[in-house]
Amino acid sequence: MHPSKKILSCSHGSMCVSENLQYPVLFVVRQQKGVLSWQVPLIFRGLYQRTYNYQEVSRTLCPSEPTPETGPSDQIIFVDVASMAPFNIAYELLVTRLENFQLETNKAFNFTASPSQPQYFLYKFPQDVDSVIIKVVSDAVYPCSVVSVQDIVCPVYDLDHNVEFNGVYQSMTKQAAITVQRKDFPGEQFFVVFVIKPEDYACGGSVPSSIHGKLCWEVDLVAVFLYLSDLSRKDRRIVSKKYKIYFWNIITIAVFYALPVIQLVITYQTVRLGSASCCCAAFVLNLLFPFSAFNNILSNVGHMLLGFLFLLIVLRRDILHRRLLRSLHCALFQDYGIPKHFGLFYAMGIALMMEGVLSACYHVCPNYSNFQFDTSFMYMIAGLCMLKLYQTRHPDINASAYSAYASFAVVICLAVLGVVFGKNDMWFWVIFSMIHVLASLALSTQIYYMGRFKIDLGIFRRAAMVLYTDCIQQCSRPMYMDRMVLLIVGNLVNWSFAIFGLVYRPRDFASYILGIFICNLLLYLAFYIIMKLRSSEKLLPIPLFCIVATAVVWASALYFFFQTLSSWEETPAESREKNRPCILLGFFDDHDVWHFLSAAALFFSFLVLLTLDDDLDTVRRDKIPVF
Repeated sequence: MHPSKKILSCSHGSMCVSENLQYPVLFVVRQQKGVLSWQVPLIFRGLYQRTYNYQEVSRTLCPSEPTPETGPSDQIIFVDVASMAPFNIAYELLVTRLENFQLETNKAFNFTASPSQPQYFLYKFPQDVDSVIIKVVSDAVYPCSVVSVQDIVCPVYDLDHNVEFNGVYQSMTKQAAITVQRKDFPGEQFFVVFVIKPEDYACGGSVPSSIHGKLCWEVDLVAVFLYLSDLSRKDRRIVSKKYKIYFWNIITIAVFYALPVIQLVITYQTVRLGSASCCCAAFVLNLLFPFSAFNNILSNVGHMLLGFLFLLIVLRRDILHRRLLRSLHCALFQDYGIPKHFGLFYAMGIALMMEGVLSACYHVCPNYSNFQFDTSFMYMIAGLCMLKLYQTRHPDINASAYSAYASFAVVICLAVLGVVFGKNDMWFWVIFSMIHVLASLALSTQIYYMGRFKIDLGIFRRAAMVLYTDCIQQCSRPMYMDRMVLLIVGNLVNWSFAIFGLVYRPRDFASYILGIFICNLLLYLAFYIIMKLRSSEKLLPIPLFCIVATAVVWASALYFFFQTLSSWEETPAESREKNRPCILLGFFDDHDVWHFLSAAALFFSFLVLLTLDDDLDTVRRDKIPVF
């Protein structure tokens, strides 16, 4: 045979057909560096000594040495055919040249295979690609199949009984994905082998299969590295409407949540007027208002004012962005910078204002029964900030407002259960700690694989398979080392929270959950900034100032927060023993300063999220990495 230099790496396939079962026909193919043999009919043995006979067999011959670039070369192949039959046996031998033997990056390829007709193809790493994901999809759930990645060595292990002897492999029913790195293959190329098993039990199906027909597969090799252009393909107007739902939903939630709370505290204040024996507040009497600690109520005005100011800043940015869209060519402008969707920012501003309202309601008479008023919207603020960080580089696949607020509702329900059962019941802490650890692992998997690891009932089986192939079968360096290090740190922090809760069972469960949210938010923000800097992106002066201001103000705020002036965990009389004189204007105490500074710290935190990626406004989206 004389292949041209264009099909330098192509192989040659042989297909044989025989109808005689008693006297099989033996085929031996001799090449320059290898010998391949098989018989027709081809017999596979399954579970419980079941046998499966296949009359039609095809094998792909292992490619010989690459052809010189300057011209074709001769490849001599000898085919020996023999049988012990005492009579003549008819058979058909067909030799064809595979024209599409080499797979291409980001280009899907369709082919068929069967247990007696395995397939394998060649892939060469392009110069600018260091790793790829091999995605395989079958048109049927069964039969059970195996996808194997093997080095360029002859013979190729492409049968059911030997495919697992070489390289990295995955069993599959309907789909599979294997990550391959250039550094693992010195020749910068490898074979992708596809084998169909004669029985389905290896993949969890029924034992008998007897698949005699061909199965259509599709294989696609894609670069690992995602860019913003890959996750911002949906129409901008549709996505913006999706994120505006966050704003309208939180207004609805705020109205339905705040009105009963306000009614409750006003009624409660009226009933107990003239007696503060049930409250754990720092006692500062003001003759103009019928509240025992009006200073703690008034100091929450900072949250409302700064929340409203943040809404105005976001509105200004939104208007300027709309004007820019109208003045420039819209289609061209959409190819640059982070997509501007302001719905989550509006929701964050409303949440900051509502935190001030509900914190003021709590401080009318702080006690064990209404502490949840002071923390509910803090959960939502932390959750919305994390969603906004994720949305920045995943605009098309971020969570919907309905699922996000439903998740917040679950968290608040857990907080209620923790307040009721978390004081003495060990079973609650065991269940909560297990949920916490599993949620941390699932979220870490999503972040590490950038959303490509599907979370469903089969996640544990796939995770075990990944651990086996990447850590046991072929232990290698993590593909995303920096991301892996940061996620390990994050998991250690969350596991520490889980162990602390399990051992000490803190009575203030609402603050315990809030601490988990805040720590995860800070970890995610630190992860985002570190990855941004590692991607050679810049921090402009305004976001850099906001980051510094956020750190300084938060540190100052926490100092005053830990100056405990009252505690609802104790009796009102014991709580008042911690009261101290006012330190600001003869009216505001340490806790009021905490309110002022925490409001400012949240405001600067929001500004960090709003301005963090302003340096990317002139960068094409196909150059902005996703992390």
